[in-house]
Amino acid sequence: MEIAGEQLRLARLAHGYSLEALGEKVGASRQYLHLLETDARTPARDLRLALCDVLGVTEDFLTTPIRSTVRPEQCHFRGHITRPASVTSQVLARGTMLDKLVAELEKYVDLPDVSFPDISASDNEGIEIAAEKARMHWGLGLDGPIVSMMRVVENAGAVVSYFGDLSERVDAFSMDRRRPILVRSSLKESLCRQRFDFAHEVGHLIMHRGVQTGDRETENQAHRFAGAFLFPRAAFLREFPRGKYIDWIALARLKLRWKVSMRAMVKRAYDLRILSAAQYRTANIHFAKTGQTKHEKYDDDSRLPVEQPELLPMTLESVNGIVHGGVVSVGHEIGLTKNTVELVSGFQLPNPPLPNDPKVVRLPRNR
Repeated sequence: MEIAGEQLRLARLAHGYSLEALGEKVGASRQYLHLLETDARTPARDLRLALCDVLGVTEDFLTTPIRSTVRPEQCHFRGHITRPASVTSQVLARGTMLDKLVAELEKYVDLPDVSFPDISASDNEGIEIAAEKARMHWGLGLDGPIVSMMRVVENAGAVVSYFGDLSERVDAFSMDRRRPILVRSSLKESLCRQRFDFAHEVGHLIMHRGVQTGDRETENQAHRFAGAFLFPRAAFLREFPRGKYIDWIALARLKLRWKVSMRAMVKRAYDLRILSAAQYRTANIHFAKTGQTKHEKYDDDSRLPVEQPELLPMTLESVNGIVHGGVVSVGHEIGLTKNTVELVSGFQLPNPPLPNDPKVVRLPRNR
């Protein structure tokens, strides 16, 4: 039986295995696995089964090419531009498989309609306006803080998850698919950073549709959008404390109210010309000297709890309760085992109800 080499590569990358590492697990050479991935060889059945076992996929997964591939302009990363190519490949592979899983889950449950406006913007004024239009599109107004960024993106139809073992070089990642997917590293458990990461990705999804991002220009545009979306210009100009010196106590109060980091507010004040270049430089020296470049004061405050995804966990729970065999059965339909479904979804699957449970019904798929 022939396999689709690209499918093997996809599963390998999703697990973060190099050709050498996978070869050690299945008893094959790096060179031979490379030939399999380039469709130059067909594996014997014992090797094919070993690959399925190690990679957590079915034989059907390896033999059936994925129907819809993810293009570079549909993927946006929030993190170091210099991240290793291996990290990028791993995240893209998991995102591709998560996209496939979500599409399969939608055959059984209804998810919110996708409602991300398409607003092209590149200059500073255009970005400020784009952020304001996005807030108004979602009924958030321009005068007060956003209660939950998680609910904003999930109500707009995006699926949010975590890849807990992402590299420190990736803060967040989004895919502009039929149903947008936002993934964040759980390594950074700060509400303010989490909200900024999500707002940054929203900026990409709104402003950069069909645009390949990752360069400094598009990253700076998404940064500007995030600041404007979380703390609109008119409200910021009204509330930011003015003076020769920065009022850190007042800034901390704004942080607790708007759920925006002090460092992000300082940058926004500089962008809006409230702070001079000298004041901005002095503020960043203060962050460095006080050890607040990555972890700020009040990041651990109980008034700033990290927001948790709701849409995907509820979807998994619903499917588990209404489909015979639960999410494991649904995952098997697209060739993923339980462990791989957990890997790409970022959540541990609940055990499905017992077969004789009266709550379990066999439902026709929603086509």
